[in-house]
Amino acid sequence: MRAIALPKVAAILAAALATITLTETTMAQTSHPYLGMWVTEDGHVRQELLPNGRYDEARGSRQSVYTGRYEVNGTHIDYWDDTGFTADGTFVDEDTLHHGGMVFRRER
Repeated sequence: MRAIALPKVAAILAAALATITLTETTMAQTSHPYLGMWVTEDGHVRQELLPNGRYDEARGSRQSVYTGRYEVNGTHIDYWDDTGFTADGTFVDEDTLHHGGMVFRRER
């Protein structure tokens, strides 16, 4: 049996753990009922909740203005933007999201 250096073993284990954690998060995200596009009544803000635990928000004609990850727990959603800020929101019902002082409706 060939010996593997301890730092290499640690790196392999860390990569495996990250993959498992990402897979568990992705599986959890794909099971919530709020996936898809959410839009303000005036259509100016559009936010897509993707099944991989990421979101993409457009404003007006500008695409991908805000992107990051999100987690849904019950009717609560937490956002972690790629630029470092955080936000949250509440799903009032299956077609209404209150987030950032705005009301979003599910786009069917």
